[in-house]
Amino acid sequence: MSRPKILILHVSGTNRDAEAARAAELAGGAPEIVHINQLRQGERKLDDYAMLLLPGGFSYGDALGAGARLALDLRVYFEDQLHEFVDRGRLVLGICNGFQTLVKYGLLPGDPAAMQQDNRETVTRRVTLTENASGHFECRWVHLQVNPNTPATYLAQIDDLIFCPVAHGEGNFQVVDEITLNALAKDNLIAFRYVDEEGRPIGGVYPDNPNGSVADIAGITNAQGNVVGLMPHPEDHILPIQNPLGRSSRLGLPLFRSMIDAAGKG
Repeated sequence: MSRPKILILHVSGTNRDAEAARAAELAGGAPEIVHINQLRQGERKLDDYAMLLLPGGFSYGDALGAGARLALDLRVYFEDQLHEFVDRGRLVLGICNGFQTLVKYGLLPGDPAAMQQDNRETVTRRVTLTENASGHFECRWVHLQVNPNTPATYLAQIDDLIFCPVAHGEGNFQVVDEITLNALAKDNLIAFRYVDEEGRPIGGVYPDNPNGSVADIAGITNAQGNVVGLMPHPEDHILPIQNPLGRSSRLGLPLFRSMIDAAGKG
């Protein structure tokens, strides 16, 4: 059985693409790191891949805000391709800066309950990722719990917490109002939450919640369940040797396996 092809997008400032490629390979995918100019010049086509992965890093140095410039590039050069890719049910994963890009673009949450969209030129974002509540860059390990009722049903394969690091200055997930937050919860679009090491809610308490995100939200999905984004870095804990506590559980690899298995069936 052939491995599903995974496009890992690289732009100036991206620095977690190699780790993402290694995780995708170990999870059974066939990753290829593709520079955005290769797509622009037609050397590669998005439609030739089963999954798009936007890795972490500081795309374009966060010059216009975290993920904003890359989101603009995607809208200007690849809007039709990207919307067709998503509408066909192909999978998209955004990690850290990739998550920021998906949010700033509007693909996440991307559903009528959480985002008002009259057309592709007029979009009112109702969620964002902003500066950490601590006021500084956060680099620490956190625990994530998967929502078993998420529309991204393949994530149900993850039967344990995920223990992995965060490394960001703008990972604070916020909403425009309580209506938006309630809609995210009601529709189960909150895919990952920060929890303590026992899997218990933490009520926004630092440092288990490293950035001040509302409702301890670490990642979300769209209503279709094929676009997923999260701030922490599961690609940095795919082997037990990477665990700072010397444990062999709670790897980030199951996240990649679940998505790549689903991509291969799509």
